Amino acid sequence: MAGEQLDQKFVFSLLSSKSFPFLQNQEVSGRLMKWSMLGRISAQAFNFDQMFFPYKKNDFVFDFLQDPCVMQNLKVLRSGRWTTLGSDITSVDVEAVPCSKVSMDLFDPLYSGGVLRPSGQIVKCYHEIYGDFDELRNVLTIEDSDKYDLFRPAEREEFLFRLFKHICLGGEICQYEDTVSPYMDTTKVIYKDLVSVQKDCETKEIKIISTILKVSASDSSGLCYPDSQDSEQSFAYLCVDPLKRHVYVLYHSFGTGLLS
Repeated sequence: MAGEQLDQKFVFSLLSSKSFPFLQNQEVSGRLMKWSMLGRISAQAFNFDQMFFPYKKNDFVFDFLQDPCVMQNLKVLRSGRWTTLGSDITSVDVEAVPCSKVSMDLFDPLYSGGVLRPSGQIVKCYHEIYGDFDELRNVLTIEDSDKYDLFRPAEREEFLFRLFKHICLGGEICQYEDTVSPYMDTTKVIYKDLVSVQKDCETKEIKIISTILKVSASDSSGLCYPDSQDSEQSFAYLCVDPLKRHVYVLYHSFGTGLLS
């Protein structure tokens, strides 16, 4: 019987009453509009009916994307319009994303490494194509730059770092910031909305209990989720809270405006 229980498919329900403060914060909305992300980013919550084990992540995601409730409610952007998943998923690609950071100290090297001035102003630098290029985008994207090694590969894998990078790079017609605080503040708000923590009874330390999964999926026609085009700035993360049995979906589709 125990084996049969483990082999059962996960069943999901939409948590329509769950709100995400970052989507209702006017200041954050203004920044997302400036960065060409407003109207192209969403967050949704679902619950599930049995224990989650990280080693079963592929089965969990496959069940999630094939669940009738999810197919009818999971938001996606197609041809500039919001719709629901609706596709008959044939395969999934699931990456477990490290998530252990409980402070923004991860980004201290940006100050010590000359990417930011003490005031938080972003240092400008030369780029052959982009006239307004800066050291922040340099350290985030240019692997052969002298700033890239400010962060170890393991640090770049962290969900907090990935989220910060997504925010900094923005959408297709992003207007970049001169100071880092809007990026930092927005990253912190979104991270707090998505990641679940718990205090260790013995050490009293705050620890993250969420499992973060970066997800893409295909149907019979090919890649369909989060987008039919493979882009670093089109992403879907499932943030799984194993205690509440909640899964929060952070979704963004790279592009410009939406159709009415």
